[in-house]
Amino acid sequence: MSARATRTRAVSPGDGAPRADGARRAVVVGAGLAGLLAAAALSPAVDEVVVLDRDDLPDGPEHRKGLPQGRHAHLLMAGGLAAMQEMLPGAGLRGRLLAAGAREIPLGSGMLNLSPEGWFRRWRHDGPSMLSCTRALLDWTVREAVVAHTGVRIRKARAVGLVGDADRVRGVRVAEPDGTETELAAALVVDASGRGSRIDVWLAELGITGIRTRTVDSGLVNATRVYRAPAGAEQFPLTVVQADPYASAPGRSGMVMPIEGDRWMVSLAGTRGGEPPADPDGFLAYALALPDPVVGRLVSGAEPLTEVHISRSTSNVRRHLEKAERWPEGFVALGDAVATFNPAYGQGMSVAALGARLLGEEAGRAGVDAPGLARRVQRGAARSVDAAWAAAVGQDVWYPDSRGARPSAADRLVTAYVRRLTRAATGSYRAAAVLWDVTSLLTGPERLFRPATLLDVAYGPLLPPLSGPPLTAAERKILEELDRTGR
Repeated sequence: MSARATRTRAVSPGDGAPRADGARRAVVVGAGLAGLLAAAALSPAVDEVVVLDRDDLPDGPEHRKGLPQGRHAHLLMAGGLAAMQEMLPGAGLRGRLLAAGAREIPLGSGMLNLSPEGWFRRWRHDGPSMLSCTRALLDWTVREAVVAHTGVRIRKARAVGLVGDADRVRGVRVAEPDGTETELAAALVVDASGRGSRIDVWLAELGITGIRTRTVDSGLVNATRVYRAPAGAEQFPLTVVQADPYASAPGRSGMVMPIEGDRWMVSLAGTRGGEPPADPDGFLAYALALPDPVVGRLVSGAEPLTEVHISRSTSNVRRHLEKAERWPEGFVALGDAVATFNPAYGQGMSVAALGARLLGEEAGRAGVDAPGLARRVQRGAARSVDAAWAAAVGQDVWYPDSRGARPSAADRLVTAYVRRLTRAATGSYRAAAVLWDVTSLLTGPERLFRPATLLDVAYGPLLPPLSGPPLTAAERKILEELDRTGR
């Protein structure tokens, strides 16, 4: 029997009262993806993990409050999935998601992708894969796996502050559903409460101030509608028309993403001045006016199942917690409490998973109360945040009405290089594989500058540019049969 299995049985709810002093307890604030993964990562290192959340959690894969982007497109990158599976060995997370209807999308062959530098080809080699499903299905599947395989307890309550001082956090202040306030002792507290985190206030109450926060906001608006995938089109590839940050105009993008239940999630997005509309006719017209009309042509013949849902919570916000002059023992922040990213780049969930995995590794190696653990985790987690932040902000600063930053001289140099690499990737498998590995968070951005990659950039695309999406004959027939626009 594995050590994790032994630990799970030892801490299952009802197996005895937890220690009142919290010496072997971890408390996680927030039962979203980041919080549940942090709880799973910590479970082998402590006697008890308690997850606090103020909301009633759904009993199935349903949208929940507190997730402003929950109704929009989410893609789970290979690096994030790998980290999740490491924290939940034996849970069969990938298999659970696929059995529930999630789609596995190989980046090399399974998608139609129009970048600002042209259409990407589809290659014989698949490359890394990502999972495509609703955020509701992903969250519910992860929560079920965590509860079943770790003994983590989820408790409805609201964390209202930290217990401790600037040297050490010793627990949290908790507001119960009936309004009473109590203290819950813990050896380690993790803030995974998301975009609405009160971490700045909580730290200030301990005497820790001066946390630098940066915001870059392109004004992106997401508009999403779910359709029934037409009969025979259920396996149509993921279709993406990317925005062009370099056109000196508002960015406009669109995506047809296969999700569970033989449905398509169609997400349109536009930056400030180019926002997609919420009315059905305007939604279709916007899709048809993208740099390629393929998204609009596909959905023109599909049956809509929902209204158009709009979201505006899309800015990039980063708290540089890793640079704080002082940091208390016993306290870590992960996920959106540290940084939120423009969801167009699809890396937020994977960054949260990588941070949780690091937390579990450090806790397993030294114990949750080891001196310096909180500071090491905060600084280590910043590395994966750095990569995602550079990818998101490095593009968002180019939109003409973006707020919070303008391109620097360094941005201009890096952007020129990445654009040349992307152009090479439209006709070079080796160059494309570099981009896949970096965007999937399987490797760091340093991969972009290895000697072999520099050569790929110098050679450029080895094949001529495509004039349209790389459809198979069967896919082209599906598109033509669905198209009601006459294009």
